[in-house]
Amino acid sequence: MTLLTSGHVDTFSRDNLPPKHQWPELNANQYAYPQQLNVAVELTDSMVERGFGDHVALIGNGRMRTYKELSDWTNRLAHALVDEYGIQPGNRILIRADNNPALVACWLAATKAGAVVVNTMPMLRAGELSQIVDLANIKLALCDTRLMDEMDICAQTSDRLQQVVGFDGTANFDAELDRAALNKPVRFQAVATSADDVALLGFTSGTTGKPKATMHFHRDLLIIADGYAREILQVIPDDVFVGSPPLAFTFGLGGLAIFPLRFGATAILLETASPNEMINIIETYKATICFTSPTAYRVMLNAMDEGADLSSLRIAVSAGETLPASVFEEWQAKTGKTMLDGIGATEMLHIFMSNRVGDAHPACTGKPISGYQAKIVDEHMQEMPRGEVGKLAVRGPTGCRYLNDERQANYVVDGWNLTGDAFFQDADGYFHFTARTDDMILSSGYNIAGPEVEACILGHEAVSECAVIGTPDEHRGQLVNAYIVLNKTYQASDELILKLQNYVKNTIAPYKYPRLVHFIDALPKTETGKIQRFKLKVL
Repeated sequence: MTLLTSGHVDTFSRDNLPPKHQWPELNANQYAYPQQLNVAVELTDSMVERGFGDHVALIGNGRMRTYKELSDWTNRLAHALVDEYGIQPGNRILIRADNNPALVACWLAATKAGAVVVNTMPMLRAGELSQIVDLANIKLALCDTRLMDEMDICAQTSDRLQQVVGFDGTANFDAELDRAALNKPVRFQAVATSADDVALLGFTSGTTGKPKATMHFHRDLLIIADGYAREILQVIPDDVFVGSPPLAFTFGLGGLAIFPLRFGATAILLETASPNEMINIIETYKATICFTSPTAYRVMLNAMDEGADLSSLRIAVSAGETLPASVFEEWQAKTGKTMLDGIGATEMLHIFMSNRVGDAHPACTGKPISGYQAKIVDEHMQEMPRGEVGKLAVRGPTGCRYLNDERQANYVVDGWNLTGDAFFQDADGYFHFTARTDDMILSSGYNIAGPEVEACILGHEAVSECAVIGTPDEHRGQLVNAYIVLNKTYQASDELILKLQNYVKNTIAPYKYPRLVHFIDALPKTETGKIQRFKLKVL
């Protein structure tokens, strides 16, 4: 595959693509995009030109913004990034914020300026941010002024990060970036990036705890909309999206920004997307498409019994954890509508397999989206008979490209992406999820690397040894479960458990803390000293 002429001046991203022989087989022939493509223009300026200027694009923090307002806003910000902060095409820009319209505006503006955006979780601590800064060689970060503390610490200790610019996520436009953009023109000549220039880096922890950056092209961001969103969700301009996934995840960015903006629809962005808050939003704004976890849908089902009116929802997409058959069946019984289950991966950018409205079954993930192929394989990449559990392999118009990472060779084998999931395919061709094939802990929609939590716990003076596993949980999918050997001077106690939990919360992202803690005399190990985590799972 020959890459197009890049619009980037800073060639870091293209220079750090995996070697061609390690790429997955990609087939995007069904998408006839021009060679020059800037996805941010397609989602804003082009939408205004198509007549959507007066349609509401974003709702959040007490304000509604039309497509015309969003276009003007992002163009002013793009001018500021170039004129005041010297952004050049290809530079990486880190963005740190909760789900709000300002985050979306910054992402679109940076993309118009030709930058490669790295959206980050607001709960990440300085050490985690530093890893991202170092791996992606980031010189500029844009940060919601309410979240500056950890970002400032990161900047103070980083050799690469040169500047942190604050923006106002509350809609008051009272921060440095907002003021710099205030008097800029509402027209901006976006950088003529190529369709296969990198537009986005999505970070994933991986099972080793060392972050991996997945690399996504401008065309990829449109493919997920023109594929999954068009085929499965059948988005129309009257749709109103709401959901809980963070925009820092590619899943959230797709479901709550790219999908609605691609079709002239409306996205409601919630900084605190609790189930009760989403219920209120659905009732208030008559939301039609919802992305959230089975845990949240359980709350919604209970709320319906108490009189909540969620009848405006035509599509409920389950995400983040395995969809129990009971939730699927109860939703269908109470609403008369299908709950959509699907599987995606940060490496693949978004959902590549899903059930369909009118063609869905409990405990079934469905079939691949048009353009994707999937099969179940054994350790030797041989396809397995129907009904037998094996590794899920998939290929299609998107696929894994890690930024300068030797683990590329593990994820892509013979042109197929190995997602790390165990599945079986039934006699009718439907795919069914069984489990993760690695030690990643999936809890309430978060991917948590056990070794990273272990490393954190081992930093506490009371801890001699530690092993972390995922324990099944009806409500969260899995719980982070820590088995700890204490130093001889410490005694096991409930007080110490609380101290260790708080230590983790204050050291790394709080959602990674162990909800279960067990003190044991010794960890089960092999003769060579390797911890036998499988033995912990039966304790």
